[in-house]
Amino acid sequence: MNYDHEPHGVFFMIDNKSFYASVESVTRGDDPLTSVIVVMSEAENTNGGLILAASPKAKELFGISNVSRCRDLPDDPRLKVVPPRMNLYIKKNLQINEIFTQFVADEDCYPYSIDESILDMTKSWRLFGRTPLEVAHRMQTAVHDQLGLWTTVGIGENPVQAKLALDLFAKHDDDRLGELTYATFPQKIWPITDLVSVWSIGHRTAAHLNRVGIHSMNELAHSNPYELKAEFGIIGTQLLALAWGIDHSRLSNLITPNDKSWGNSQVLARDYLVQQEIETVIKEIGNQVTSRMRHHQQQAGCVSLMIGFSYDSAEGDGRSGFAHSMRIDATDSPDQVNQYLLYLFRKTWSGEGVRNIAVGLSHLSANDGLQLNLFKDPHAQIKQNLMIRVLDKIHDQFGNTALVPASSLLHGATMLERASLVGGHNGGNSFD
Repeated sequence: MNYDHEPHGVFFMIDNKSFYASVESVTRGDDPLTSVIVVMSEAENTNGGLILAASPKAKELFGISNVSRCRDLPDDPRLKVVPPRMNLYIKKNLQINEIFTQFVADEDCYPYSIDESILDMTKSWRLFGRTPLEVAHRMQTAVHDQLGLWTTVGIGENPVQAKLALDLFAKHDDDRLGELTYATFPQKIWPITDLVSVWSIGHRTAAHLNRVGIHSMNELAHSNPYELKAEFGIIGTQLLALAWGIDHSRLSNLITPNDKSWGNSQVLARDYLVQQEIETVIKEIGNQVTSRMRHHQQQAGCVSLMIGFSYDSAEGDGRSGFAHSMRIDATDSPDQVNQYLLYLFRKTWSGEGVRNIAVGLSHLSANDGLQLNLFKDPHAQIKQNLMIRVLDKIHDQFGNTALVPASSLLHGATMLERASLVGGHNGGNSFD
């Protein structure tokens, strides 16, 4: 592979180590690397509580992972269990990125998630050190000195190399630093046989690769590109580029999807078995998604519903759930959208326990005005449309819970409970 014509830059992928748990440790005056603490979501939201983050020491002592549940926690007095405070984590994330912008221009700092950021240091790293590793260490020190938090940095000549350096090397390094280049890629990446450990390769893709005789990154890198594309489609081309550490993406170029959509989903706090309760939640999600769409002056020509079964129902039924969509006359009316959603639900559901619900609206078009239905009373249609707009204004000014449907007071409704959550979890008492 001739890398001469590939982009050569300096990119940092920075991860805040055990972010939620580290923030909680610092708030309590503890060292994030030695404290034994887990952040656990409320039991009522996750059927016993889900571990959102665990400190490095808690993982080491008790084997706790971020997919563990309350029942997996040991009864040990050394272990602190605290609820999440999402607003606090958002505030700390903003403060961390402010520190990053002391080393890089604002337009070259891209938050990747609430605990990861990617920095294009190509134009600025020489201002702060002799090597990228030295600059990365200075940034780590600045974050720790100002906020008490530890960061891990992956360095690469393009974004994908930085991400791989972070996940595969920096997170296992005593200095929490890792570096990849085109020159070191064959030595460091090709020997990997655990394909799932490589970013963007999931279990199904890894199994598919194994079926066609590819069991290592070296074998992937030296596969026939035409056969890869024939077997995997465009993903095959991306996998080959990944195996050679090639990434042509430009972080400054924002990608606009060709077919936008609106959607939302919920993991229910318990197994829902009563049809009325399930339909109440479906309508609440439908109202929420339709409201978001209306704020962008759009209407939908397609509705989608996904229902995920509870564990017991999935075991007995042999299916994990169902998903259906249908084309409709373009509308932004929540009542019409919910009618279609309930139709999709009722024609397929057969009494299974429900644990996940997702609603999607797609085939969007500009909403330039009310299109009257000739077969319905025009005055009633205009009145209903005006009422929807008034409700939108009230919610914009006073919040989504200022006026709610009476059905949201029924048993099983989730809207009022979820209104105070941030990212599906407790936001904390204040932003401070």
